[in-house]
Parts: sequence; structure tokens; C-alpha cells
Amino acid sequence: MPIMHVSAAKSKVTIDGEEVLGLQSIDFKVRRRQADVESVGWGERVGVESGQVIVTGTLRISSLNKKLDGLLYMPTPTPFNMVADLKRGEETIKKITFDESYLDDKSFEMTANGVGVTVYNFTSTRVREE
Repeated sequence: MPIMHVSAAKSKVTIDGEEVLGLQSIDFKVRRRQADVESVGWGERVGVESGQVIVTGTLRISSLNKKLDGLLYMPTPTPFNMVADLKRGEETIKKITFDESYLDDKSFEMTANGVGVTVYNFTSTRVREE
């Protein structure tokens, strides 16, 4: 199977249909809670009990993002949908959709030789990859 390279310059991320400008990176992790099923007298597991799927991720944005700040500081947390459209040239290679996402926190860093970078951490109810 050939390697499917995608271009960060051509790819984009949108939140509720609005492009996230200044995006430096996005990363996410999908984890399924599971527990081993043990049997008396065996030194090995006999099965796995699986449960909730947990989606966590991070957006790193050059400088600031008013839309994300607005979502974070709302008195009642408001969900948003996010789509990462990964492209090679003009061709979409993969579309990743994060449903019912919430911002958990943010941090900001600015060094003497660079520009400010805001890091937003999020969770999502589910992720779909097409």
C-alpha cells in the first residue's frame, strides 16, 4: 500500500464551518476503556471487556483565536463540531470529523524570538474518519 502524504499547507480545520486561521498543528488520541477478563487458575486473560471510547486532542494556534476563546469562556459549556480536511494538493485524502466537542482548557506562550502560540485542549464525544 502506498504512503499517503498530506500537506499541512493545503489541509484545513473548521469549527462549526469556520476555518481555524493560524493553525499550527492538531493532534488527537482515541482510547477505548477496557479491562481484562480473568479466569481462576489461569495466568492469562480469557477475554476483554470494552467500554467507553474517549477522544482527546490539542489545537496549537499562532497568536489568538476569538471563536475558541468565546467557546471556552461561555458560562455554560457549548459543544461544537470540528472537521479536519486532510489534503494532498487539491485532493482530499481523509476527512476527520469530531462530534460534540468541548474545550477543556487553554494555555498561551510567547518567547522573545517568536510569536505567541495558544494551545487549546478538547474532548469529543466521537470521531469519524472518512
